[in-house]
Amino acid sequence: MADRGCPLEGAPLPVEVRESLAELELELSEGDITQKGYEKKRAKLLARYVPLIQGIDPSLQAEHRIPGPSQTTAMAPKQQKSRPTTSRDERFRSDVHTEAVQAALAKYKERKMPMPSKRRSVLVHSSVETYTPPDLHSAPPDVTTGLVEHSYFERPQVASVRSVPRGCSGSMLETADGVPVNSRVSSKIQQLLNTLKRPKRPPLKEFFVDDFEELLEVQQPDPNQPKPEGSETSVLRGEPLTAGVPRPPSLLATLQRWGTTQPKSPCLTALDTTGKATYTLTYGKLWSRCLKLAYTLLNKLTNKNEPLLKPGDRVALVFPNSDPVMFMVAFYGCLLAELVPVPIEVPLTRKDAGSQQVGFLLGSCGVSLALTTDACQKGLPKAQTGEVAAFKGWPPLSWLVIDGKHLAKPPKDWHPLAQDTGTGTAYIEYKTSKEGSTVGVTVSHASLLAQCQALTQACGYSEAETLTNVLDFKRDAGLWHGVLTSVMNRMHVVSVPYALMKANPLSWIQKVCYYKARAALVKSRDMHWSLLAQRGQRDVSLSSLRMLIVADGANPWSISSCDAFLNVFQSRGLRPEVICPCASSPEALTVAIRRPPDLGGPPPRKAVLSMNGLSYGVIRVDTEEKLSVLTVQDVGQVMPGANVCVVKLEGTPYLCKTDEVGEICVNSSATGTAYYGLLGITKNVFETVPVTAGGSPVFDRPFTRTGLLGFIGPDNLVFIVGKLDGLMVTGVRRHNADDVVATALAVEPMKFVYRGRIAVFSVTVLHDDRIVLVAEQRPDASEEDSFQWMSRVLQAIDSIHQVGVYCLALVPANTLPKAPLGGIHISETKQRFLEGTLHPCNVLMCPHTCVTNLPKPRQKQPEVGPASMIVGNLVAGKRIAQASGRELAHLEDSDQARKFLFLADVLQWRAHTTPDHPLFLLLNAKGTVTSTATCIQLHKRAERVAAALMEKGRLSVGDHVALVYPPGVDLIAAFYGCLYCGCVPVTVRPPHPQNLGTTLPTVKMIVEVSKSACVLTTQAVTRLLRSKEAAAAVDIRTWPTILDTDDIPKKKVASIFRPPSPDVLAYLDFSVSTTGILAGVKMSHAATSALCRSIKLQCELYPSRQIAICLDPYCGLGFALWCLCSVYSGHQSVLVPPLELESNVSLWLSAVSQYKARVTFCSYSVMEMCTKGLGAQTGVLRMKGVNLSCVRTCMVVAEERPRIALTQSFSKLFKDLGLPARAVSTTFGCRVNVAICLQPNRLGKLAEQGTAGPDPTTVYVDMRALRHDRVRLVERGSPHSLPLMESGKILPGVKVIIAHTETKGPLGDSHLGEIWVSSPHNATGYYTVYGEEALHADHFSARLSFGDTQTIWARTGYLGFLRRTELTDASGGRHDALYVVGSLDETLELRGMRYHPIDIETSVIRAHRSIAECAVFTWTNLLVVVVELDGLEQDALDLVALVTNVVLEEHYLVVGVVVIVDPGVIPINSRGEKQRMHLRDGFLADQLDPIYVAYNM
Repeated sequence: MADRGCPLEGAPLPVEVRESLAELELELSEGDITQKGYEKKRAKLLARYVPLIQGIDPSLQAEHRIPGPSQTTAMAPKQQKSRPTTSRDERFRSDVHTEAVQAALAKYKERKMPMPSKRRSVLVHSSVETYTPPDLHSAPPDVTTGLVEHSYFERPQVASVRSVPRGCSGSMLETADGVPVNSRVSSKIQQLLNTLKRPKRPPLKEFFVDDFEELLEVQQPDPNQPKPEGSETSVLRGEPLTAGVPRPPSLLATLQRWGTTQPKSPCLTALDTTGKATYTLTYGKLWSRCLKLAYTLLNKLTNKNEPLLKPGDRVALVFPNSDPVMFMVAFYGCLLAELVPVPIEVPLTRKDAGSQQVGFLLGSCGVSLALTTDACQKGLPKAQTGEVAAFKGWPPLSWLVIDGKHLAKPPKDWHPLAQDTGTGTAYIEYKTSKEGSTVGVTVSHASLLAQCQALTQACGYSEAETLTNVLDFKRDAGLWHGVLTSVMNRMHVVSVPYALMKANPLSWIQKVCYYKARAALVKSRDMHWSLLAQRGQRDVSLSSLRMLIVADGANPWSISSCDAFLNVFQSRGLRPEVICPCASSPEALTVAIRRPPDLGGPPPRKAVLSMNGLSYGVIRVDTEEKLSVLTVQDVGQVMPGANVCVVKLEGTPYLCKTDEVGEICVNSSATGTAYYGLLGITKNVFETVPVTAGGSPVFDRPFTRTGLLGFIGPDNLVFIVGKLDGLMVTGVRRHNADDVVATALAVEPMKFVYRGRIAVFSVTVLHDDRIVLVAEQRPDASEEDSFQWMSRVLQAIDSIHQVGVYCLALVPANTLPKAPLGGIHISETKQRFLEGTLHPCNVLMCPHTCVTNLPKPRQKQPEVGPASMIVGNLVAGKRIAQASGRELAHLEDSDQARKFLFLADVLQWRAHTTPDHPLFLLLNAKGTVTSTATCIQLHKRAERVAAALMEKGRLSVGDHVALVYPPGVDLIAAFYGCLYCGCVPVTVRPPHPQNLGTTLPTVKMIVEVSKSACVLTTQAVTRLLRSKEAAAAVDIRTWPTILDTDDIPKKKVASIFRPPSPDVLAYLDFSVSTTGILAGVKMSHAATSALCRSIKLQCELYPSRQIAICLDPYCGLGFALWCLCSVYSGHQSVLVPPLELESNVSLWLSAVSQYKARVTFCSYSVMEMCTKGLGAQTGVLRMKGVNLSCVRTCMVVAEERPRIALTQSFSKLFKDLGLPARAVSTTFGCRVNVAICLQPNRLGKLAEQGTAGPDPTTVYVDMRALRHDRVRLVERGSPHSLPLMESGKILPGVKVIIAHTETKGPLGDSHLGEIWVSSPHNATGYYTVYGEEALHADHFSARLSFGDTQTIWARTGYLGFLRRTELTDASGGRHDALYVVGSLDETLELRGMRYHPIDIETSVIRAHRSIAECAVFTWTNLLVVVVELDGLEQDALDLVALVTNVVLEEHYLVVGVVVIVDPGVIPINSRGEKQRMHLRDGFLADQLDPIYVAYNM
């Protein structure tokens, strides 16, 4: 409109001013002029006509655009001229919607949203210079709406350890690393939080209302929602088909008549892409060529001497959009031969959008022959044989080219038998449904004839009229008017191909003008495109038109195109009454069409309807609320000979009330008859019986549902407000995809959306439809533009439709799948979105605003005290969850245990009694033995180390010594050397030479925290510790004494130190927990020998055994197995350093096979390496003689829930190499006790007696119950089931109980609680500089709050449960299985429930094949999901929606932030456990260099 921002007074603008304005508009839309320049020139032009108005909101002065029709994906048309305001009420102007959008946006002006951050390499178009770093100190803006700056960062190294021990609290706004959180990421998260404005969740309370079923909220109807109040509608009858006019008996009879009596009469003119007429088909030519084709089809095609086709067979018609002539010949030729044509699109590639579905239709129709043209056949994809390629999902087809030279001339006396009347099928038209499936609508000969007669009468067609057709002639109105009805009336059709319209959008108007066409058949987008292109065309005239049929008048947004078109072309002879919108559907054919007054049509009407009312299916003419309205025009009257009614959408087809929106149903002889071959849905759609409120049928014949939603207005005019296919039901409200598209287009389409291409559809997430909007962005759009447009679209849709958009995605121009005529293929787009193959370049998800049906957060249950819970050994009616390993006293002569109290004594005793017995073999990557140690060799090396420590290091008894060695015998010798001289060893992993910056600070920290007085190491490591590179990472001047043990002199110690009591400290065990906390525990001599004794008994280790160990020797059970157990039990250990597997994956398994190890230990990371690296090589290994049948038990050492999927795939994979099915089992240990469970399989003597204990058991628990700390067993495969594997058999002397995490009371075995352990080999406490006494007492000397309050327990910090199984253990009692669920420190408390990160991660990894790894953590109540992308960077954004969907569906949680990173970014420790807290610190400190960060609104 010319009046942007203010209504114009008085007369319309002069013609030349209007044309200059139109040119300006076009320049702006095509980017030839800036917005500023446009406004300047425009103001100049209008200066004389517009009274200057002060103080208009600039956002309203900016462009007001009118939304264009959505489905045809036009760019929104812009009014070229102002209309005289007297012509109608200002409210009916069709750009009222655009103004509404602008006004809605103006309200939101100030709100801010965090902008997603994207790595530079992913930014396709934008230049980096345009980005300004964000201002970190401004107050965090509110996020429900506006925008936020963009940020980039370099990737510093992640510090690998945090020195804060468990329980040390820093201030909230530092990360645990002490990273001050003014980082950009956290400022964005702050904005996100401000948007969500969530009240803080109350802390988890003691007892909760049990609610396993976590019911999803059902949206309650709004008591104020509008309800229909009108009376019941009745059946609306169309005018009768005029009697008295001589009716042709059939269409073919008419064709024969014209072909023989008027052979020179033009029937069809085809144009090329330049607009030249290439060929005019006359009625005579059409008739003779149809006869030739019919004759050829019936007589010249044979298959084994049988005719290939018999009457009624279906034949595919494959013709390009540019060849209407050949199509018409083929169509009528098939009718003459009594065959059923099935017109389809030309398949361009083997994988066209929807092509597979078309193939399914052809297959179900039994099509075996396809007709095409020579040129078209040459262009089809070919197989190597030169034949047309087989398309995916298509039946095998023969192709017949029907150009003249390929057809046989029929004999003079040959006549086709064609009887084209009655109920037989005339042709099949394909239709694609909302879900993307393609069905065929059958149209009978009778319907075909009736349709032609009804259209002739409604449109007043007369003989020899000219019709310009821009539509697809293969289906829908293009076929009904341009191929069928035209022949009935001997009309001349000028067919304008799509390619010509693309090259010259004005072509159809020029043809109307040139041929003086009386009627034209177009879609709103054709009118819209011609508006944009009409500058400089002074000489066109549309005065010859008596009817301009707008085929998609049923699209509510066609009104804006019609109005804009009339505005511009009224001055070129277009009369207002000529514009005739019509409504049609594939099932009912033409439903209604507006007639010009000379054909008796009432004056056109418009309705301004409240969007809110429409969303409840109620018609309310809007009076006050100007913002959210829908202005619709009528689509005219019901067709002649038809009856129409409006019925409710769901359930029984009751008639609607007069002010209610329903589905239009038609009863007429001119509708389709069925969906080919689909009886069930045919009955539903083509044989609907509408009933009154009382239940009686309204008519004696069934109706056909049209899929159009609307109502009958004044003067019995039909109004359409949407389509069933575009309907999206969120909660209780209905929204139309077209309406949402229009609102998005009205935001600022020309600047941003490429050619107005927007798709809107809904996806079901958590039992409700969620709206997804996908738009193609202009190639030159910057990141800022994209984000700004997205946030404005969200606000506009929220304001006008009062509905949230779940996901808004932008894709590069021209990348959405196209429908045959260039529109967007919606179902294919939806399919790609759900499969993660859409490849958007920008995504904005708003699950927080859309998902309103989550279960209620868990609430506290009133007053239940612990006293009412316990009676004797029962808690709340269940057995108390406690279990223990075998009693030590019964197992072994206590004299030997006393003798073996100190490991130093044991080594001396072995060196004396069995000096040459081999204890250790160390293998390198090639599998060769690089060093060995017998009892005597180890003893002598230990003596040398002890001597060096006392002389060179001048250490005294009780000093701490850091052993910084690569895995090997040196480390073991240094350990015993320390024991020999009374020092306390601390094993430390050496720094990685390629990664000093990250690994050296950890070494330094352990050395300092453990107060080591000396560092023992090798020459190579010594050089590393003192190198220049090391100086850059730490202060190398503060190292304690460094001794290298590579060539120390052979000296004996005067006397070997013997501790005064078994409770003296033997060694310190330092490790970094998965939560990133460095904790050292103290192990006394008593605990050390008790640990070795337990493992010896459980695994039956004695000197003749060989075991293979592929673990890191620095802490926990790995250290004990590597350094302690062989010396204690005397067995031989084959040592395989896990690092060597990086250069030879098969090293460990080859060693197991070579040394026939019956027992082997590994970590999950080793198992994963073997599974991934050797998956395809089992055959090669078998050839090399690798045989694992010797293995009785392979134990995975871990401090986490057993990874069932990994252990199962490992077992399955190496079964081929003889690995016994039940060999793999798991272990469990933690900081307070490094070995609580080990699962040995049946071994040795006990295997014959079958007493070593049962196999590990797996149970399935309900994941939802687990969130409430309840254990509920379910069947395998039931929904929400989670498989858990027993963590191993409890070691001798170990007692375990499950305790409540907060009340510290014992729990029953149906509860999830913390695992507490009591055992002689518990560690004796933490060793830290901070002297955390409270923490020490809490973790190492806890007592139950009721029940057995005497026993002292250590708290493991892990959640788990016990189950009594049906199996018996060695003592004959029933076996108690311990299940570890996860670390308490890592659980996420969200919505009052407890989640385990691994469960969410498992779901996320399944969501898309490109997700290599995933880790989750929370930050201020937001769930953050980090995924590693194993694929192309430009596909990264596909993951955002899939990750959000899967977490919502399976865990009822809304993801706050999705971070997509490169493979290997998620830190994993040597045991293969994820370091989620490090990751969190790295994320908050902006150190991850993510590919993309999406902040979900």
